[in-house]
Order: sequence, then structure tokens, then C-alpha cells
Amino acid sequence: MSTRDVPARIGDLPPIGRPANSALLLAGITTLAQVAARSRRELLAMHGVGPKAIRILNAALAEQGHTFAGEAPR
Repeated sequence: MSTRDVPARIGDLPPIGRPANSALLLAGITTLAQVAARSRRELLAMHGVGPKAIRILNAALAEQGHTFAGEAPR
């Protein structure tokens, strides 16, 4: 799948860039709830998901009172 074919935004996910969106789509992740079910390490292991995307996703999760799997709420 070319990143040109990937939408800029997916579901309720914040804008994290097309490469990261592509990686999440390939993993079947389209919502913040699904992101919260994954660990930070698991997401970073996906080709296209880097530290910037993790920071953006972490901020979006925190706004809703959630964290990545395995992390204590703040």
C-alpha cells in the first residue's frame, strides 16, 4: 500500500502522518481505544511509527485519561 493512498486521518486518531497511519491500518488499528490496547514498544516496532507519532498518540490518549498498554495512568 502506498502512503499516497492512505488517508491523512483515520477514525478518531490524531493526525500522525501517512507512514504511521499506514502502519496502524495494516495492523487493523483505527481508533484510540485500539492504540491504548498496545504497548508503546509494540507500536514503535511497526515500520512507519516513530517517536513523533508516539508523542502525538500519547497526548491524545492522555486527553481521554488513557495510556498505552502496560503503563500506569498519570
